[in-house]
Amino acid sequence: MKKIILGCLGVTLLLSSCVSQKKFADLEAKQKETQDLLNSATVKLNGCLEEKATATSRLQTLEDQNAFLKANNQELINNMGNLTTLTTKGAENLEKSLESLQEKDLTIRKLNDAITRRDSVNLSLVQSLKGVLGNLDDEDIEISVEKGVVFVSISDKLLFSSGSYNITNRAKEVLGKVAKVVNNKPDFEFMVEGHTDDVPYRKNGALLDNWDLSVKRATSVVRILQNDFNVDPKRMTAAGRAEYIPVSSTEKSRNRRTRIVVLPKIDQFYSMIEEGMKDPAIGGK
Repeated sequence: MKKIILGCLGVTLLLSSCVSQKKFADLEAKQKETQDLLNSATVKLNGCLEEKATATSRLQTLEDQNAFLKANNQELINNMGNLTTLTTKGAENLEKSLESLQEKDLTIRKLNDAITRRDSVNLSLVQSLKGVLGNLDDEDIEISVEKGVVFVSISDKLLFSSGSYNITNRAKEVLGKVAKVVNNKPDFEFMVEGHTDDVPYRKNGALLDNWDLSVKRATSVVRILQNDFNVDPKRMTAAGRAEYIPVSSTEKSRNRRTRIVVLPKIDQFYSMIEEGMKDPAIGGK
């Protein structure tokens, strides 16, 4: 009887140990997944911070130039004394100087407002996209911001079979989530880019090469967004880039991707920034 009781106790301890090990393994896997997400978010955050630092540095330079001009102008006024003694030419020069300062102040404010608005718009869009696509692996889909433009890169293994341009059922689920975001933001246009690796395409039917394949994949995505998810076709552009813009020289699979380039309709802000930077009044060239 004692042997039976001891045997039962041994089995109980063994089962308890197995359960504890399984829980530990689950927790360890969850911790690794969380760390991977944190690392990815850190890399993207650093990119945003670098872009913001560049814009902030440029803005500081403009503000320093503005302060220098104001100080020179005030010194000029102080040296001239009584304005009634100014010649007509001197009065005109002073008036032009004041007008130039006012225009410069306005340009700086517009630049600052445009940069702030662009950052806010991009942040809102990225958060919306990550909200609907957050359950996908980082290897399959990546959301990034480069030079004020939001990119959504989707691996081809998620969208197409090898050498094919027919959308998979899994891909329709992903594209439906993207469509949900863009349909809720009518002030955005976007371009769908097809990318391949550098392996020559074996001629199949009407397709001749990777150029044809990349374009056909882009148009397939555009048609799904239009026909299945009611995205306005006037907001979309389909483009093929073949193998000529790779993201990796060692992993060909990363180069086989479809990239959605989101373009906010705030051209007036971007045009104003570009023209403002060229304005001689603020030190542009």
